[in-house]
Formats: sequence, structure tokens, C-alpha cells
Amino acid sequence: MHEFRVNVRFSETDAFGPINNTSYFIYLEEARMKFFEALGLTMDAQPWNFLLASTNCNFIGQGYFNQLLTIKTSLTKVGTKSCDMIHEILCSQTGEIIAEGHAVLVCYNFATQKSEPIPEKMKEKLISEIVLH
Repeated sequence: MHEFRVNVRFSETDAFGPINNTSYFIYLEEARMKFFEALGLTMDAQPWNFLLASTNCNFIGQGYFNQLLTIKTSLTKVGTKSCDMIHEILCSQTGEIIAEGHAVLVCYNFATQKSEPIPEKMKEKLISEIVLH
């Protein structure tokens, strides 16, 4: 499991004060990138061959401007061509769960415009990160 922290910016909130629902997807995207960076799999170090095939976010509590959030990211499954990730967005101070997310990433060949098997070395690295829930 990897953790990433973010301080909620004013521009990420709506007129009523809480975090706007679209901002959560930005946090989840950044957490995914930080997760892969921690594994040495960065977009600039090699050709990036993952596409986001599916994502969702369940809003459980409220987050607000200037609140410090912790996003926990884990892999739950690595298949032949895809992997599943889960996220928990928590208030860093209280540990209260604010939102939970899920994402499916597919290994993709941009030249052929088709999914393809995850390269073996990368797959081994990903499998070593699986957390059972």
C-alpha cells in the first residue's frame, strides 16, 4: 500500500464549502501516478502503456478547504492485461474515511490501438504489491 497526501485547495471546493466531487478524481489520478512512481514505473522513464478503463468514487464523508487528506492506494488484482486498484481518501488528522475509489487500468498498445499483455517484469513488480482486502 502506498500513501500520498494532499492539502485541499480553495479551487477544489464548491460554493457550499465541501470538496467538489470532480476533485476527488484528480486526487485519485495523482495517487495512481505516485503509486507507479514509487515502483519506478514513471511516464517519462519509459513508454507508458496503461489506460484507465474504469473508475468510480463513493463519497462517504465531507472534505473541506485546507484539510490535509491521505490517499491510500493498493493493488488488489493483476491479470494478464489489466490491474485493479483501490483507494481510500482519509482525513489525515482523524483517520475518518471521506471517500473510496476503484480503478481498472489496462495495458495498451497505442500503435495498434489494442490491449496487450502486461510485460512480464512489470507484472512481477505489480504482483508483489497486491494487498488482499
